[in-house]
Amino acid sequence: MTTGSMRVSIPRKVFEQLLDAARTHAPNEACGLLAGRDGIVQKFYPMTNADASPDHYSMRPEEQFRAVKEIRRCGLQVIGIWHSHPASPARMSDEDLRLAYTPGVAYVILSLRPGPDRAALCAYRVDAGKPSAIPVEVLD
Repeated sequence: MTTGSMRVSIPRKVFEQLLDAARTHAPNEACGLLAGRDGIVQKFYPMTNADASPDHYSMRPEEQFRAVKEIRRCGLQVIGIWHSHPASPARMSDEDLRLAYTPGVAYVILSLRPGPDRAALCAYRVDAGKPSAIPVEVLD
């Protein structure tokens, strides 16, 4: 997938998993990896937010390694790095941009603001430290 044509499609079942993780871990951020092919997510790999923070996240390297190993074994690729924003909009924060060092993936953010029943989902690519919104859709 080229970054110029990057888009993310998330099946409703996977979106519900993201929403459940965000709600479960609130007020802290939840995080994980999205795997699939051709911009279509097939599987969500939840990760532990080692920072246990409402303002940022970091994934445990050993969990990431296991997930990436399984993703490759299944013939999939990492499409996106996902995290939640429990109380802020679904936009790349300064902290998110500072830590966005994985090229060629979408950064997907699910915001629970203004409330868990009104979640917002956005995706971004990051080039040279600058975020650009990319299309993200939930498939029924």
